[in-house]
Parts: sequence; structure tokens; C-alpha cells
Amino acid sequence: MVPHLDVVTINAPLHPETRGLFDDKLLATMKRGAYLINTARALICDQDAIVRALESGQLAGYAGDVWYPHPAPADHPWRTMPHHGMTPHISGSSLSAQARYAAGTREILECYFGGKPIRDEYLIVDGGALAGVGARSYTATAKSA
Repeated sequence: MVPHLDVVTINAPLHPETRGLFDDKLLATMKRGAYLINTARALICDQDAIVRALESGQLAGYAGDVWYPHPAPADHPWRTMPHHGMTPHISGSSLSAQARYAAGTREILECYFGGKPIRDEYLIVDGGALAGVGARSYTATAKSA
């Protein structure tokens, strides 16, 4: 689809299959002058390829709220690339969302310290393995020796 779109938004989890997906090769297939918006995970984009695409005019602009590493160092190339809009990653920062985050954090801590199981929807990792929502949202990768 990317060759036909004026604006592409990235809304995907980071998996081995999506890491570096938006590289020089994929960016070259996009409509010249398109915009890319990444509110998913920074590593889905090859950061140097994004800079090159902006400098060449292949991309008209890049926007996002995800950095790698985070926090981004002072010399991170996205801090000085042309035609970009980067914001802090603060999804769902409404007052009601903050109240839900606080209540969920409290529940997790109460369960942990009380020796009770943590609800499945709060789990990402348990006992060193992906669990709960994490097991359905991420791909485990083998560690190299």
C-alpha cells in the first residue's frame, strides 16, 4: 500500500519481523513527498534511513513520539533531521487515563506484595517468559550464545 499513500502511520508492535521494516528499500517504494508517522516503536524504523529519506526529499516529513534509545542522547540523528515533529511518548495522558494507570499500578503492587496472582491483562513477563498480554503481543527471540 505504501506506494499509493500520502500519509503512512505505523501502528504495530515490535517483533523481529517488524524491526527495521521501514528501511531504505521500503522507504524508496513510498510516494515521493509522503509523510511517515510512527507512534508505535522506534525500532520499526531504521533511524539512519529515515534521516536519508528526509534529506533527499523522498519523505516530506516524519513525526512520532517514539525514540530509540530512550531517552534519546543529545547527538541522536532525529534531533537534527529536517522536516520532523517529535514529541514525548505520553499516550493516553488524559486525567482519566492517569487515574486508570494509578489504579492498575496499585492493584499490581497489592497483588505482588500480597502473594496473589496478577491479572492476565497486566502481565507481560512472568518467571522470565512472556505471559498474559505480553505473550499475545510480542514474539520471543532466542538469545545467541
